[in-house]
This record gives sequence, C-alpha cells and structure tokens, in this order.
Amino acid sequence: MDDKESLSHSRWDCKYHVVFIPKCRRRILYSELRPHLGEVFRRLATQKESRIIEGHLMIDHVHMLISIPPKYTVAQVIGYIKGKSAIHLARVYGERKRNFVGQHFWARGYFVSMVGRDETMIREYIRHQEQEYQRIQQLSLWN
Repeated sequence: MDDKESLSHSRWDCKYHVVFIPKCRRRILYSELRPHLGEVFRRLATQKESRIIEGHLMIDHVHMLISIPPKYTVAQVIGYIKGKSAIHLARVYGERKRNFVGQHFWARGYFVSMVGRDETMIREYIRHQEQEYQRIQQLSLWN
C-alpha cells in the first residue's frame, strides 16, 4: 500500500513525533479539557493541511504523531496548533477558571523527532503512554 501523500508537484511522507506541555506542567489535561482538546487539535491541524495520525493526552503533556506537508515547517504547524488551541481554551474555559486568563496555556518549547521507518514503534509508544505512567507510579509506591 502506498502511504505517500502528494501536493501538485511532489510526493511526500513527512511524519513527526511531537511532545509539548502546558505552562508549569499543570496537571489539568485530564479534567474537562481532555475530551475537547483532541478534536480541537485535529481541526487546527487540518487547517494547515496536516493530519494527526496518533495522539494521546497525558496528565501533564501531549504526545502526537503528525503528518505535515513539506511546504510548512514543523514550527509553523505546532506553533499554530498551540497558539490557536490556547486562544480556544481561554475563550471557552476562561470565564470559569482563573488559570486560563490570557492566551498563555502552553509552555514555549516542544520536542520533535522525525519518524521515518519507526512509525509503528512510535504509534505503540504513544498508545501505551498512560499504562507506562501508571506502572511507574505503582512501582514508586514501593520505594
């Protein structure tokens, strides 16, 4: 199966593993935000002609496997997703919570790695992040 995508004059397969965190690693992504953020991220990625292939919201960070066309840089797309989602969070949840004042929800940086041929391994890694976190937490109870 040919999984390459195309633009008018190029065929491409550019996938990235991206991780970013909320400011001060606030542990609020599991509360009322979690069900909405996935759809918000997917909609924003589509606006930049990108596609979120796999994603997982942890308590204090976000993992995603994203396909970005070569006409955009990773910084453009991730900056757009983080910026617009922060504005969305401020508008939707800003009235109810003090922490969402302003559009400063995400920390400045992010981690990015090209996927290449390890796509299945990275997909599994993203899918099993929560179980691994719980396993580590369980082990730390015995120390």
